[in-house]
Amino acid sequence: MLYWWSKFVLIGPLLKLYCRPSIEGVEHVPEHGGAILASNHLAVADSFLLPLQLRRRMTFLAKSEYFTEPGFKGFLKKQFFTGVGQVPVDRSGGNAAQAAMDTAVRLLREGNLLGIYPEGTRSPDGRLYKGKTGVARMALEAGVPVIPVAMIGTDKVNPIGSTLWRPGHVHVKIGEPLDFSRYEGMAGDRFIERSMTDEIMYSLMELSGQTYVDLYAASVKERAEQARKAEQADEAA
Repeated sequence: MLYWWSKFVLIGPLLKLYCRPSIEGVEHVPEHGGAILASNHLAVADSFLLPLQLRRRMTFLAKSEYFTEPGFKGFLKKQFFTGVGQVPVDRSGGNAAQAAMDTAVRLLREGNLLGIYPEGTRSPDGRLYKGKTGVARMALEAGVPVIPVAMIGTDKVNPIGSTLWRPGHVHVKIGEPLDFSRYEGMAGDRFIERSMTDEIMYSLMELSGQTYVDLYAASVKERAEQARKAEQADEAA
């Protein structure tokens, strides 16, 4: 219930006024059945503005930190994300990663529309980074199509590190579904999953117009943070 209230009453009208979102290719989203919407990821705003433009309800796998923050603010966050149908995911690796995969496959088999960011994290600089193969395994295990989605302009209305959004225009481009049924029964094959993921990322590159970088965004962020700390240490010495 909160999902639809948020979309049409509490948040949606304000976002439409502030971000002036538009969409093309919405006809590629099936009216029924499970499917993965694989999107580039430029800003937190992506997770709000993509569902706003779709007729169907969609679910994102949200990082567990959104649900575990202490205090009253944390309580409000948990209630909000739970109410709008987001599913917490522990991203610490190992068994947690498998649990997230199992949850995603279950949701897809139940006929849900699942939003995934193959890059695994927001782009640190607006470029498109190497995709993680989890999206491919989900598609194979659940037997669903992958629909590429390009979010354009969300980094302008919601720049990294900003606390307040800025007025602007956001455009959503949805590509034709990618059918990987030719690989049925091959989940777990690393070569197949990498090939599928690269095909997804190529589609995202074409849709978004972003420059592609054959590195994981998380690794680039980690190196930048290490360099920042080293610079601070040098200044303090």
